Amino acid sequence: MAKKTQKRLPRRREEFTYRGYRIEDLQQMGASELVSLMPARARRKVTRGLSRDHENFLAKVRTGDEAVRTHLRDMIIMPEMVGKTVEIHNGKEFVAVELQPESVFHYLGEFALTRRRVSHGTAGIGATRSSKYVPLK
Repeated sequence: MAKKTQKRLPRRREEFTYRGYRIEDLQQMGASELVSLMPARARRKVTRGLSRDHENFLAKVRTGDEAVRTHLRDMIIMPEMVGKTVEIHNGKEFVAVELQPESVFHYLGEFALTRRRVSHGTAGIGATRSSKYVPLK
C-alpha cells in the first residue's frame, strides 16, 4: 500500500499581510500603487523599467498554468505570481519553487541556492599519518 504524498503548506495562525495589505489586495493594485509599498531595491528596479526578458517572463507566468522555467534569478516576485510554480536555474539544474505570499518582493534567486551544503566523509587509508598503522585485513 503506497501512501499518497501531498505537499503540505505551512500552517498560518493569521492571514498573511504585507504592510497591512492582504495578498488579494496587493494582486488588485496597480503598478504605481505597488511601487510605494516595495522595498528600495525592488522599487528602483521597477521604476527604471523591467527588461524585455523580465516582461516576457511575467507574461508567461500570467498566462501559463504549468511550471515556467527561467534563468532570471534577478526577477522580483510580484503579487500576481503568488501560487504559481516556477523552475529556477541554480547553475546546474532547475529547482521547482512554489511561490508563497511571504515571498512577495523577494528575488527568485533567493529560493534556488547555488551552493550545496558540504558533508565531509571520513579520511581514507593513507590520508593521515595515523592511518599508516591501521591493519588492512
